[in-house]
Amino acid sequence: MTMRIKTEPLTAEAFAPYGDVMQAAGTPDKMINQGKCGRFHDRARLDFSDGRAGISIFKGEKETLPLPLQMVERHPDGSQAFVPMSADPFLVVVAEDDGGVPKNPRAFITGPGQAINFHRGTWHGVLAPLSEPGLFTVIDRIGNGANLEEHWFDVPYVIEE
Repeated sequence: MTMRIKTEPLTAEAFAPYGDVMQAAGTPDKMINQGKCGRFHDRARLDFSDGRAGISIFKGEKETLPLPLQMVERHPDGSQAFVPMSADPFLVVVAEDDGGVPKNPRAFITGPGQAINFHRGTWHGVLAPLSEPGLFTVIDRIGNGANLEEHWFDVPYVIEE
């Protein structure tokens, strides 16, 4: 039996249990650069148990829907932010934690100008750009030790529009 997951638009309210949606929406918190730039201040909670914040570039292969979801992962020692380097949408998959096991996965499609930050320990799918070139700036923990747990589902899921 295959479980189906319908995608939904990414909103800050729906994503709040899993992380932060970063976007320049509404009125800027502050105008800077001689009034020519709106600053939307402190839009993500970076959280690391140790180590330091690092900035990496990821290049992911384009995915298409429907898409099988067989595995999710999480990073117990640090948050992980994905900032697309284009205005193209990408797929964001998250799941609740139930005593160390992911459950009730959800799938979101980002809008133009949206980036996300997974809170530390949040179960999430792998990078899934829906367009080329699939380039992302990723801000996450750089430090010693493994910061990755994977969970493979016994019952496969399929993500569809």
